[in-house]
Amino acid sequence: MKILLFGKDGQVGWELQRSLAPLGELVALDFDSKELCGDFTRLDGIAETVRAIAPDVVVNAAAHTAVDKAESEAERVRVINALAPAALARECRKLGAWLVHYSTDYVFDGSGSKPWVETDTAFPLNVYGSTKLEGEVAILASGCNHLIFRTSWVFAARGGNFAKTMLRLARERERLTVIDDQIGAPTGGDLLADVTAHAIRKALRQQSVSGLYHLVAAGETSWYGYARFVLNLAHQMGVRLRVAPESIQPIPASAFPSPAPRPANSRLDTRKLRNTFDLSLPLWQTGVARMLTEILETQS
Repeated sequence: MKILLFGKDGQVGWELQRSLAPLGELVALDFDSKELCGDFTRLDGIAETVRAIAPDVVVNAAAHTAVDKAESEAERVRVINALAPAALARECRKLGAWLVHYSTDYVFDGSGSKPWVETDTAFPLNVYGSTKLEGEVAILASGCNHLIFRTSWVFAARGGNFAKTMLRLARERERLTVIDDQIGAPTGGDLLADVTAHAIRKALRQQSVSGLYHLVAAGETSWYGYARFVLNLAHQMGVRLRVAPESIQPIPASAFPSPAPRPANSRLDTRKLRNTFDLSLPLWQTGVARMLTEILETQS
C-alpha cells in the first residue's frame, strides 16, 4: 500500500508519520517540500503530486488553523481549508484512492449542551469553521471514498499548545484567569493518528465505512478545568509555580473578546466512530497527562 501524507510537520502530521509507517510505503510532505508540492495554496501543484504518486490513500493533515487570523485573510484560508481538499478529493476519485481528512467542532454554532452528532445541522460562527465545513461538503460531493474526522482542542508534545501556555503563565504571573464557559474534550494528536491508522486498515477491507465521524477523547471539561488539571499535575511533579492550581480564576468568554467567536458547546458524540471501528476512546486526562509528562521530562 502507498500512502501520501500532507502536513507532515504539524501536530497531527508528525504523529501520523509514526502511525502510518507500518501500513506501507509512506510519502510525507509539508508546505515547503522541494521535490513534490505540498503547498496548499498551489492547487494545481498538489493535484499533480497526487497524480505523480498515485497513492492508495491520501491523508490530509494540512490546514490553516489560526482561528483569529483567519478572519482577516478569508480568501487564503478558503483556498487552504476548502479548495485544496476539494482538489484532493477529485484526484482521489479519479484514482479510486481513499481520502482521510480532519475537520473541526467549529462547524457547529456551539448552542445547547448536548454532544453534537454527525447528522446535526452545521452552522459555523467564524471563517475557520466556515471554510472547514466547505471542505467537508466538497469531499462528500466528490464521490471519493473518504474518512472525515471532526475533532476538537487538539494538543501534542510537539509545538505550542494550551497546556504549555498555562505552565508558562503560571511560572511568570501572580494571577491567572481562564475561560470556564466553553466545553470540549482535549484530544491528543497521537490518539488521532492511531485511530486513523486503525480506521484505514478497516476501510481498505470494507468500503462501506466511508463517511463522516466525530473523533475526540472521552469526557469533557472547560478551559478552566483543563488548566486546573495541568497545573495540579505539574505541581505533583515538583514544578515550581507562582500560581497555585486552586488560585486560577474562572471567567466567561465574554471577558476575552477576540476577532473570531468560538462555540460554547464543543462536545462531540463519538458513538458512530466507536461502533463502526470497534474502538474504546481514552479519557482526555490520560492523553494530557502523558503529553505533560513528556514535556516536563524534556525540560528537566
